[in-house]
Amino acid sequence: MTIDSGVAIAGVGHHLPDLIEDNETLCANLEVGPEWIMEKTGIKRRYLARPEDSASDYAAKAAQNALDMAGIPADEVDLIVVCTFSGDYIFPPVSAKVQMLLKAPHAQIFDVQANCAGFVTGLTVASDRMLVDPTVRNALVIGVELNSRYINRADVSSAIYMSDGAGAAVLTRTEKGKGIMASAFHTDSSNFEAVRMRGGGSSFGSKDRAWDPAVDYMEMNGIATWKQAITHLPTVIRKACAKSGIDPKEVEFLVFHQANLNMIEYVVRKMGYGMEKTFTNVQEIGNTGAASVGIALSEAVSKGLMKDGQLVVLAAVGAGFNFGASVWRWHMPVRKAA
Repeated sequence: MTIDSGVAIAGVGHHLPDLIEDNETLCANLEVGPEWIMEKTGIKRRYLARPEDSASDYAAKAAQNALDMAGIPADEVDLIVVCTFSGDYIFPPVSAKVQMLLKAPHAQIFDVQANCAGFVTGLTVASDRMLVDPTVRNALVIGVELNSRYINRADVSSAIYMSDGAGAAVLTRTEKGKGIMASAFHTDSSNFEAVRMRGGGSSFGSKDRAWDPAVDYMEMNGIATWKQAITHLPTVIRKACAKSGIDPKEVEFLVFHQANLNMIEYVVRKMGYGMEKTFTNVQEIGNTGAASVGIALSEAVSKGLMKDGQLVVLAAVGAGFNFGASVWRWHMPVRKAA
């Protein structure tokens, strides 16, 4: 079967909590000061979910914003992929709840757990499905995290980074040669234990044991993450460019996982780019895990930073360690009025 179309992003959206925590507030529980956090991460503040908030509600709100931009009703969505490691429950998948909230009865659903590389992975999986199955008209890809539910606010290795929120994109069909061109992925599992959340997993289940902060909070090794990111992110970007048949020098704009401002600046320099070729919001939002690329993409679009026809790269690193990058011939199809 030949499908003579491309797959492009027609709409984006995001949702953030209304509770903001600045460095001064956070440092009341830490043995470091606001200036230290800025020096190490570039992060000024982060967004925290309230007790009554849920991942499914955040995901649905970001998705509805993306659908509104695309002009596509929910009943024309045939696939919903939610990228998260902090869904409402261990199971069923949060994508099922999102389907219900959006009233998207025709949509196949599943969750993707690729940690902070989730959104890039989800976009690739969804576009791959569309390129082999003509019955998938439109797809929703959502990244959502409620990281604050798993963070010890007195742990400097994690609390200074992690934030909550959701970002979404609507994929639709477009002319061949526009939209996604290729993706590349890499996994280096040698540091599998460097960033982890053990509590609740089958090896550290909650049955017959007391809550234990040693396993029931997120654990992060910042040095290991830094070394992994600066080593493999440039490589996976180059690999995606090679699969797309372009030279990395031709890339006109990049959107990275927003983990650490210093890390993004280092990778951009290592690739030979200038910071004018990317957009960062980690300073104001923090690290929202699998949601971060989606939120950054939504804000970049709202600011008009990507132009039609540009070569755009989305790239991310997640625990495991997972690396993903996709190359897009940027185009946002405009839905014709009926």
